[in-house]
Amino acid sequence: MNKSLISLAAALALASPAFAVGEEEEKPAPSPGEIVEKAAASDWVPIAPEDLMVMTLAPDAEGNPREVVIQLMPAPFSQGWIENIKTLTRSGYYDGLSVIRVQDNYVTQWGDPSGDEEGAKPLPEGLKVMGEDEYVSAITGDDLLARTRYPDPYAGWTALLGGWPTGLRMQTSHTLEYQAWPTHCYGMVGVARGMSPNTGDGSSLYTVIGHAPRQLDRNIALAGRVIEGMEHLSSLPRGKGTLGFYEDAEADKRTSILSVRIASDMPSGEQPQFEYLSTESEIFADYADARANRRDPFFIVPAGGVDICNIPVPIRRVKGE
Repeated sequence: MNKSLISLAAALALASPAFAVGEEEEKPAPSPGEIVEKAAASDWVPIAPEDLMVMTLAPDAEGNPREVVIQLMPAPFSQGWIENIKTLTRSGYYDGLSVIRVQDNYVTQWGDPSGDEEGAKPLPEGLKVMGEDEYVSAITGDDLLARTRYPDPYAGWTALLGGWPTGLRMQTSHTLEYQAWPTHCYGMVGVARGMSPNTGDGSSLYTVIGHAPRQLDRNIALAGRVIEGMEHLSSLPRGKGTLGFYEDAEADKRTSILSVRIASDMPSGEQPQFEYLSTESEIFADYADARANRRDPFFIVPAGGVDICNIPVPIRRVKGE
């Protein structure tokens, strides 16, 4: 072998990775989904049937059933509106109403097509009236169990508290008291309202079907989120009227609501069961970090930051016992 071939062989040998006996090649970083798959059973939190609302829509054009499951928000947020929603549900108010508005990249809204006009479905008695100050709740630093806070242009800070995306603003620099409010992320469910000081009574609801309209935070009540069946609301025909409302000539596009039920009121064998990944768990901290800094093989440059709406809380349906 001549000198040039020897030199080339030596160079290739030096350039080749060397592994010690028993040493393995470094594994690629896991994706967020792969991290969630490793969560232990104890990392998952069951959602109470009292906090689940099941909305059955009319079948689609091919006769396929359509069901939407909404998780209602826990205290301290929006409890007056949620109480109204449960009252409306249990009175059968939503049954027979329809989707009245689909605005592209914004919201799908359902309620009474008659609006406030004569002939509108009567509301049940006992609905509460909330003030605008109830869009925000006060919490203390001791309540901030989230492991990570994220800087945010709309709120100052955000965090995932008890499984929910939350905006945070410190009351004063000398205390650990915060103003906190839920954020308008994809799939969140809110309470439609008129002009201020009207705050909505829950008779008409909407869900976000596009880019997170965070400018609505603290301006309108959020009451929950769609956790299953979102495709039945996001894929509906867009309305041609102002703000995506269906005009009278488009009445055939309105999707009818057959029934809405609180899961705890359903027969035990029919109650859907769901769990969410605890946002206070170690595995969720790893998941959130992976959402903020994608290191799995497809990605080249980790972002180094994340919007709160880009850390969707994993939720799964579980089989009954």
